[in-house]
Amino acid sequence: MTVTLAKQSYFTGDLRQNLLESCIGRLRMAPRQEVVHTGFSAYDTFDGQLAREGWLLIGTGDKLCLLGEKIDPIWQRGALPGFTADMGDGPVREVLLGIVSPLRRLMLIGEGDLDCRLLALLDDEHKTRVRCECWTFMTKAGPTITRIALQGVRGYDKAFSRLCARLGGFENALSVEMVAGRLFPGTTGYAAKPAIDIAPDGTAFDTAGDIIRNYIAVARQNEDGVIEDIDSEFLHDYRIALRKIRSVLSLFRNVYAADFTDDLKARFNTLMARSGRLRDLDVYLIQRETYLDLVPRDMQPGLKMLFEEFAAERTIEQRRFAAHLRSDGYRREMRDLIRLFDTPDSSLPKGPKADQPALDYARVMIWKRYRKVCATAAIISDATPDEQIHELRIHCKKLRYLIEFFAPLFAADEIRILIKPLKKLQDTLGDFNDCSVQQEALANILDGLDETYADRKLEIAKSVGALLTMLDQRQKRARGQVTAYFMAFDSPATRDGFERLFRTGGGAS
Repeated sequence: MTVTLAKQSYFTGDLRQNLLESCIGRLRMAPRQEVVHTGFSAYDTFDGQLAREGWLLIGTGDKLCLLGEKIDPIWQRGALPGFTADMGDGPVREVLLGIVSPLRRLMLIGEGDLDCRLLALLDDEHKTRVRCECWTFMTKAGPTITRIALQGVRGYDKAFSRLCARLGGFENALSVEMVAGRLFPGTTGYAAKPAIDIAPDGTAFDTAGDIIRNYIAVARQNEDGVIEDIDSEFLHDYRIALRKIRSVLSLFRNVYAADFTDDLKARFNTLMARSGRLRDLDVYLIQRETYLDLVPRDMQPGLKMLFEEFAAERTIEQRRFAAHLRSDGYRREMRDLIRLFDTPDSSLPKGPKADQPALDYARVMIWKRYRKVCATAAIISDATPDEQIHELRIHCKKLRYLIEFFAPLFAADEIRILIKPLKKLQDTLGDFNDCSVQQEALANILDGLDETYADRKLEIAKSVGALLTMLDQRQKRARGQVTAYFMAFDSPATRDGFERLFRTGGGAS
């Protein structure tokens, strides 16, 4: 049975004339439709979730078009995208729901002009041997990009193959992931976890400075998104970046002078503290539907009232924090920190371990933290106080940060094997901690209910009480899972991996 062939790809440059002049023996390319000129807008999340998965989302007129590895573009009529959950039903939305985080907003990354034309490779009798669709993307900032999609006609496989060869066999094609970055230079490339090159013969001092410098940059990249209140992930990534910097200062002991380390910790703690309440409110509002589903329907009205209060407070808190990020004092502090780590050799006082080789330092620190995790987890039982489980969570977080910081020094596949069970253990400990923190915060809300809430007070109290009961049950389930996930993490294979990589000195990249 003959199969209809199809192929599409993207190329740098304007290939319209090349296509029209294409000929294969007596076969000639001919237009089948006048050129359709239109403007287009391109969309993606700030962290490029669509591009990473090989998709390009554009809007033309009142339609959205999703381009991927399929030969046929996916179309949907509707408004410009924001959060995927808020989009109208349709095939584009259906695909996006499986790719884009519900917490990330689809943003405009650039605009340009688009020319579309249908062509066909014809024989002497004007019969179509190959159908061709040519889209030409043009922007002010980047090069022209041509999308060529070929559709074979049954029985003419040889003509299809020869046309592919005539176009270079698609060997110089761009991946869809690369298209947006070429069309709109500078709009892509954000990474919450930047790739940091660490030389095995570099020093612990150099490594600490590189990590801190890179994560200051990550925090700064998120400032505008926080100020504009695009989505809650900007603040989340901002805080994670600062938290990782604080972890470097805590974990890289004796790399910097003690007084200098203490001063830096205080400065980054101050930066973190400013955003604490706003992040708490974001978490509450993100969990709104989950909380409502946890309690009986007749208890939901009080929770809805409470979330209205949270939303109102968040509006105030977001404006306050945005003003802080725009303030001269904040911008001066960030400039000073950037300047400090841009020239680390001349301005940062070294500690006694500063010149220790990064690889040796990494092995010692990771092995020591791994042993702490194992020692803490080994004594956990049903009677273990919550504080010890929280302590295990902190040790796991520090272990994972250390492994991620120094990952470039080791074989990637071996690091992945160790990270996977650690992440599962962390997720369970995180669920336990979230339930604990939420219960404490909600209990404080109950204690703080006063005349401000007036007639809402009783309704809110009843609903919060029901939610506290359900969170307590979830926390108990998470506690029960901690031991099981630690056993998976503490498997013989994982133990051997940690010992070989970080104790005996094998596995360096």
